[in-house]
Amino acid sequence: MPKKNKFMNRGAAILSICFALFFFVILGRMAYIQITGKANGEALATKATEQHEKKRTIEASRGSILDRKGKVLAEDTATYKLIAVLDKKMKPQYVKDKEKTAEELSTVIDMDKSEILDILNRDGAKQVEFGSAGRDISYAKKQKIEKMNLPGISFLRDTKRYYPNGVFLSNVLGYADVDQKTNQIQGSLGLEKILNNFLTEHDGSVTYESDKSGWKLPNSKEKITAPKNGDNVYLTIDQKIQTFLEDSMTKAAEKYKPKKIMAAVVEPKTGKVLAMGQRPSFDPNIRNVTNYYNDLVSYSYEPGSTMKIFTLAAAIQENVFNANEKYKSGTYEVGGRPVKDWNNGAGWGMTTFHDGLMRSSNVAFAKLANEKLGFDRFNEYLHKFGLYQKTGIDLPGEVSSKINFKYDFDKASTAYGQASAITPIQQLQAVTAIANNGKMMKPYVIDHIVDPDTKKVVKQTKPEQVGTPISADTAKQVRNLLGEVVTSDIGTGKPYKIEGFDVAGKTGTAQIAGTGGYLKGTSNYVFSFMGMAPKNDPKLVIYVAVQQPQLKAGQSSSDPVAEIFNPTMKNSLHYLNIDPTDSSDSNKEETKTQKMPDLTDQTVTSAEKEAKSENLTPIVIGSDVAVKEQYPEAGEDIITKQKIFLKTDGKIIMPDMSGWSRREVLQFSKISGIHIDVSGEGYAVSQSVKKGKELKENTVIKVKFKNPD
Repeated sequence: MPKKNKFMNRGAAILSICFALFFFVILGRMAYIQITGKANGEALATKATEQHEKKRTIEASRGSILDRKGKVLAEDTATYKLIAVLDKKMKPQYVKDKEKTAEELSTVIDMDKSEILDILNRDGAKQVEFGSAGRDISYAKKQKIEKMNLPGISFLRDTKRYYPNGVFLSNVLGYADVDQKTNQIQGSLGLEKILNNFLTEHDGSVTYESDKSGWKLPNSKEKITAPKNGDNVYLTIDQKIQTFLEDSMTKAAEKYKPKKIMAAVVEPKTGKVLAMGQRPSFDPNIRNVTNYYNDLVSYSYEPGSTMKIFTLAAAIQENVFNANEKYKSGTYEVGGRPVKDWNNGAGWGMTTFHDGLMRSSNVAFAKLANEKLGFDRFNEYLHKFGLYQKTGIDLPGEVSSKINFKYDFDKASTAYGQASAITPIQQLQAVTAIANNGKMMKPYVIDHIVDPDTKKVVKQTKPEQVGTPISADTAKQVRNLLGEVVTSDIGTGKPYKIEGFDVAGKTGTAQIAGTGGYLKGTSNYVFSFMGMAPKNDPKLVIYVAVQQPQLKAGQSSSDPVAEIFNPTMKNSLHYLNIDPTDSSDSNKEETKTQKMPDLTDQTVTSAEKEAKSENLTPIVIGSDVAVKEQYPEAGEDIITKQKIFLKTDGKIIMPDMSGWSRREVLQFSKISGIHIDVSGEGYAVSQSVKKGKELKENTVIKVKFKNPD
């Protein structure tokens, strides 16, 4: 029997010991992991979760900005980014025919075929984009490209901020853009910027357990973090009135090429800003900005004779204005310097303060401030009318006035709108006291903010009275005198007369300060008008200022201002169904006021019968059997024989509008949603669509009016 090798025994013993040590090391390691739950400093449970848990983002939307009736002014919209896959490993989805692909794409995106080919031929590139020409692709363009069936061409979904009206309220809205660091839309200017915390959205997520391929495991529990959409901001702006203002400014800018236009429409009883605009402006979709300021709040300048409104109000309130008292016009010395009337100091001889107001005499108002009121008392009214401080309007960038009240000449000059600089919004706030029977209202643009998920109102702005600088009786006297400025044969406001409405207002022609004194030349002024209507109970106040228009021979300084003020005021009053203040029909039957009944949810037959029993004239809009809407609304004051409108579903048939008033035609337009162009004054005499024809949503009707002989 062979002897065992002692070395074999020793080796076996050593190997056994090694295996035993290795076993105890593994056992110890397993015990450590079991007790601590960690390996190499990492929590194994967390690591396992990372491998088996999947997280998907639930996208939220940035809040929208809307007008007071819910019309969208700014919103998020889906766009697409064009990409091309060049990696041949992605068969069959890669660009095979680069020549054809480049040629086809060049017909849709803003790039030449050669430029597209250069991108598609990049060495080593597996996937390429097409720069700005390949971003913000609309859904319509995307569909057009997809119909080309180009292998390797695909899209990534994206979101961008969209402003559906283009150049519209732009310096108020501002704009928002994608932040390159966070890849999230951020407000960069205007309301988009200052309301960014309200508008910003917060994405949600859903987390679930999956297998190694990413498929959701059966019975796995989802963890959902709900998205938080940005809040919706409702403005006081009325899209229709803003459109009237924008259109008239655009026409004036094209015709007169001024350096600047500033205009705003305010509801004096509340301080709500219904429209606000300027030129030059920009399209927030392409952000071609040349002026980053909202001039209505950020630009102070010598206002000119619109300032006389407040000097006049102060003098009437203090009982020192005697319309029939005479004074020597032309030139008046204050503080050793001459105040001159605008006709180069010629004046109109001995004239009354009434006629001085009509003719916008600087001397008259310098005398009122100096001799009648006294500068100290006049200064008190500058404070009462809020002309020393910012209004606090809810818009960014507001600046304050610069009132020069050190030297007597500057004090007298301030009384007629020179020497001191004031912003348009300060003037608008101050003039609400004239239009609102002495109550001065703070202007505001943000009406309310709503959480779209909960429908909860998170912010509500209410009208705020910020002073009572004058009495209601003084306000009425001022309005009557300003009404004469528009109607008088010698009044400077004659170009702002609007047929059918009593307008009260004051013109302004302000010199522009330069480096060596005031600028010279017939066009180097800020021409303006501050007007309100109807005079006895103003529903709107409109301020328009046009700086340095290029006037041609035969054109007046009031022309560019009137071409903005008049159509905006007239169209807005008609749109708001404000009754004209005069009437050519002397044979009207005696009328009485009554309350509008509630006719909604009744059958058309029943509603018509009840309306006629109430001595009303029902007009049915639609062809269904039930009344869904009515105008006027239930409980509103109406008069006998008044036309009322009952809206149902179904086809809308064109009525015979012969003899209808403008107000009635515009009411029909408003409740039916059919656009109607009106021309002339008085009562309807012709219509472009015949009675009985079905009206589509895009139908445009033209109705002409004429006053009875």
